[in-house]
Amino acid sequence: MYEVFGSATNRAFRVVWMLEELGEPFEHHKLQPRSKELLEVNPSGKSPALRAEGRIITDSSAIITYLADKHGKITFPAGTIERAQQDAWTHLVLDEVDSVLWMAARHSFILPDEKRVPDVKPSLKWEFDKTMARIAEQIDGPYLMGETFTVPDIIFTHCLNWAYSAKFEVTEENILSYAKACRAREAFKRTRERAKA
Repeated sequence: MYEVFGSATNRAFRVVWMLEELGEPFEHHKLQPRSKELLEVNPSGKSPALRAEGRIITDSSAIITYLADKHGKITFPAGTIERAQQDAWTHLVLDEVDSVLWMAARHSFILPDEKRVPDVKPSLKWEFDKTMARIAEQIDGPYLMGETFTVPDIIFTHCLNWAYSAKFEVTEENILSYAKACRAREAFKRTRERAKA
């Protein structure tokens, strides 16, 4: 059985959602970042971490990619053009959406007060808006990979949820429809209930 370390109110949400999609049993340790218990499994104190086969894996995208590959679901096979396109989506979301939101969070409440630069936030919102417009032009189907729900959909939907709570507005109709379709998935709903508990 897998063990997930980290609260589903942060990036551990992605790991729990993936495990719900896969229907795999897991134990969820709802730990806050930098807590003593989380530091014992991940010296950075960051969430999430996963224990699989007696080993620890960190980083949400690495974890969910491992799980998808291991179980042969929510992914295209390695070595295919579709997998390369899927990986391109994953990296685009991580590089141009997740990183922008993370930087905004750092300068809003994560860094010590004296290290925050609030003036950076308008430029981050500008960058976010440009990326949303570009993604809106590329989406061709209910999911990023058309008809097939894959790893980057979990990451992107989680980022869109994060954007909403951070007041980064998404106005593109097809992205809003996309997010609605992803949030309608039963595994997403179960994960959201876990996060609320």
